[in-house]
Formats: sequence, C-alpha cells, structure tokens
Amino acid sequence: MLELIQKGGPVMWIIVAASVAALVIFLERLFHLHRAQINSDDFLEGIYNVLKRRNIVEAVSICEDTPGPVAHMVRAAILKQEADPEELHRALQEAGLAEVPRLERNLPILATIAQIAPLLGLLGTILGLIQAFIVFQEKAPLIHAGDLAGGMWEALITTGAGLAVAIPAYVAYNFLVGRVESIMLEMEHASAEILKFLTRQLPRKENDPYA
Repeated sequence: MLELIQKGGPVMWIIVAASVAALVIFLERLFHLHRAQINSDDFLEGIYNVLKRRNIVEAVSICEDTPGPVAHMVRAAILKQEADPEELHRALQEAGLAEVPRLERNLPILATIAQIAPLLGLLGTILGLIQAFIVFQEKAPLIHAGDLAGGMWEALITTGAGLAVAIPAYVAYNFLVGRVESIMLEMEHASAEILKFLTRQLPRKENDPYA
C-alpha cells in the first residue's frame, strides 16, 4: 500500500489525508447523531408525569441529563412554562435554531471532500501524464516502456484513489444528512407536543390570562 502511495506522487498524499479526514468526520458525526437521537415520545411522557406534579426543577434536571436537541428544546420550553404561548413558541424556535448547527457541524467538510477528491485524482492524472511526456521528449527516439512507467503509475493511481475516496465520502455524507433530517423531524414533533402540553394541559396560575 505504501509503495502505491509513493508511486502516486505528491497529489496522492493529499488524497490520503482527505480520506483520513473524511473517515474521522464520519465516525465523529455518527457517534454524535446516535447519542442525539432519542425516543421523543417516551422522553416527553416522562417529562409530562414530572410536570403534572409541578416539579419543575426535576423536569429541568432530566432534560439536562439527557443528550440531544430534543431534550435541550424541552428544557428551554420548561424554563418559559409560565410565559404566554407566543413567547413559548419563540423560545422553542430559538432553541431549535441553536441546535441545527451542532447537528450539521463538519458535514460541509465531508461534502467538500466528496466533491474535490475526483478533482484531485484528475490533477494527479494530468501531472502524471505531463511527467510521462517530459520523459518521452527527453529520451526520444530511444524510448522504452519502463521510462514512462513512473508517470503512468502516478496518473492511474491518483485517478483510482480519488474515486475510491469520493464515492464512500458521498455516501457517508448523504447517510448523515438523512440522520440529521430524522432528528430535526423529531425536534419539530417534540416542540409541538411540549407546546401543546404547557399551554393546554399544565395547570397555570389563576391570574394567567392563557389559563
């Protein structure tokens, strides 16, 4: 493997670095999104039971101990549980918007690697062909096939490596985007449910005009 990398020339080392970066990003995002995705219905049911006992502190503590954007949004709503519905809705929106960048962190880098890896392979191909033609010009007319081997190796290896990195990186990016969209749907569902509970079912103060 090391011999092939060395034959690929300097561009090959850039492709290898890009592949390592893509793998690290994918594994980190996969772990993060796995922790972020919870069963929102079960989580909300537990929060409802606590809130019905008017134990706000315990409900907030449960949210803080639960990873993921759903718990963070519910916490923001609970802290505003005595506010009017419009303010509650605004608090949920702000909390949701704050969570989106955390979910999508480093995904643009992974998409960029998927896009530029074939271009790097093409660049390596061009450089390899240029090297082969320089050798051809210098040694013509007494040219042997072995004289051109170095440039041809560089051209072929970088092309294959670029595609080998781009294809799984693109698949990984789309897989992670699908996970993010799934979590965002859970966030919307949880937001609507906690808003409905706090404004309609949770007992409010006697002087609350929204009671």
